Amino acid sequence: MIDKIDITGNGYKVEDTFRKYVEKRLGKLDRYLPRGSKKDVVCKVVVTETGKNKREKYDISAAMEIPGGKVIAAKDECSNLFAGVDLVEAKIMGQIRRYKIEVQSHRQKKNWRKLFIRKK
Repeated sequence: MIDKIDITGNGYKVEDTFRKYVEKRLGKLDRYLPRGSKKDVVCKVVVTETGKNKREKYDISAAMEIPGGKVIAAKDECSNLFAGVDLVEAKIMGQIRRYKIEVQSHRQKKNWRKLFIRKK
């Protein structure tokens, strides 16, 4: 579980139900990170009200700072806060998959080849 999640509102008062939902959805994303970078992950979420009338649209942006200088960020505009968090979570999860492929060592693949090559 990600321990450091900062949730701020820009023109929006962050309620406890929304805070708990964000911590539940984005807090579990550390299980998709490589083992070495799970320790000190910091997640920042900013909610901004947009539109002419209040509570019409919300901009939700989230950024995860991974040790080593990597930042994974996603942004979405939605009329429902909770649906917007789900969309941002899906975007971040895809970016984490790409990051994991870049970071993962390729030594494991070489070891598997040795198992299936016949010795003469």
